[in-house]
Amino acid sequence: MTLRYQPKEGSVLICDFRGYEIPEMIKVRPVVVIRKHRTNSLLVTVVPLSTTAPDSVLDHHLKLASHLQGASPICWAKCDMVATVSLSRLDRIKSRDRQGKRVYLISQLATDEFFAIKAAVRSALGL
Repeated sequence: MTLRYQPKEGSVLICDFRGYEIPEMIKVRPVVVIRKHRTNSLLVTVVPLSTTAPDSVLDHHLKLASHLQGASPICWAKCDMVATVSLSRLDRIKSRDRQGKRVYLISQLATDEFFAIKAAVRSALGL
């Protein structure tokens, strides 16, 4: 199921990048929403997250606590891979509650983490 509204900036969601071309992101992965589109309510700008550490850590890579249940305890924001995507590519994080029932979550980054991601994006884009 896709989102029907623009999520808040700093929200952690799942994004389906299938259909993109290598070396772009090409699979389903978690992302952080860094900006709502100003004029098109069906678009948001995101930064992908990965549990795989970069070969060499640069200014545009940011180490964060993971926001996915059962995943690695850390993840990496790949701030050089910024993308503007349709809401139809986004979904909530599928998880399980204590009784094993499926729940759908939208995690939220801490304010300092969100500002650190924005700083790393500026570094990646040379701004």
